[in-house]
Amino acid sequence: MLIPLVKPYMPPNYELMPELESMLYSGYIAEGEAVYEFEKKLGDYLHNQYIISVNSGTAALHIALLLAGVGKGDEVISTPLTAEPTNVAIKLTGANVVWADIDPNTGLIDPNSVKENITDKTKAIVLVHYAGMVCNMNEFLKISKEFNIPIIEDAAHSLGSLYNNKPIGSISDFTCFSFQAIKHMTTVDGGAIALKNEEMCSKARKLRWFGLDKKVSRLNNDITEVGFKYNMNNVNAVIGLVQLRHIEEIVSKHKNNGNYYDNELKNIPGIKLLTYYDNTEPSYWLYTLKVQNRKDFIRMLESKGVVASVLHKRNDFHSVFKNSKKELPNLDKFYSEFVHIPCGWWVNDEDREMIVDAIKSGW
Repeated sequence: MLIPLVKPYMPPNYELMPELESMLYSGYIAEGEAVYEFEKKLGDYLHNQYIISVNSGTAALHIALLLAGVGKGDEVISTPLTAEPTNVAIKLTGANVVWADIDPNTGLIDPNSVKENITDKTKAIVLVHYAGMVCNMNEFLKISKEFNIPIIEDAAHSLGSLYNNKPIGSISDFTCFSFQAIKHMTTVDGGAIALKNEEMCSKARKLRWFGLDKKVSRLNNDITEVGFKYNMNNVNAVIGLVQLRHIEEIVSKHKNNGNYYDNELKNIPGIKLLTYYDNTEPSYWLYTLKVQNRKDFIRMLESKGVVASVLHKRNDFHSVFKNSKKELPNLDKFYSEFVHIPCGWWVNDEDREMIVDAIKSGW
């Protein structure tokens, strides 16, 4: 059986199932107290109590963009090296996606390229902490302040990552998480937005529920801005609450495996390791490296029972983004070389040693 690249973690059934069953037959499975308790507990983990849960990471991004004031005809700077929802969410607002190139040493969006692409139409900058690596926050926080443009962190891959020893989710005005099946933590499907104040939370709550204020009765409500059906429900929230009891252990296993690869894969012919920015700590959702003869590398690991993959198609290859097409030389080279190997909680000491030995043996 192959060691997978991604794998959902589920708590022991004796822990999860009684609570899930209790909720399913409670008579109240829509958004309710379990959702609000999940938001509080997630806030404790992120060191930020301004948390709004939603039904997907895509919904989180869409709401964050709207809260940032992004609308039709505006521009949002982003990266093509991400899962498609990052940039589909921008299109949902009617804004135009403007690509910035990447830093070839990290694969992450490059601050200098971002600055070159800022115009008077730029309303937001989306940073993707790809594979759990943290973007150059030192520079991006300066850019945000200098140009008065909000940062939206796409943290779908980076639950548990740190900047200046603070959790991602406690830094910028808008940080979006995904709890889709294969992330560090799953609620089967779900997401959250980490914000900076109660005013934004209040707006986000309305946007996730048609524009209605749940604190006011339906008959006394008045929709002043159209919202969406983006709320999380109590069933997903119960799964999340049980998952959060294990999140420190799960993220620690990812980090431990990532640190092991960082040390053991140095100075191997045909391999180039990525670097991490100062004051950052990745959560290693995936382990990313650059290799020569990538097809042979992937084929060799598969023969040893290990899945390796590029995983994501760069977004600028999709027709829906054809109007944003531009030259991105650093991404072109990086995209031809990078690959992911398994790094998660399911990779035990014996697995990771075998993976390293296989790589050292050549391909």
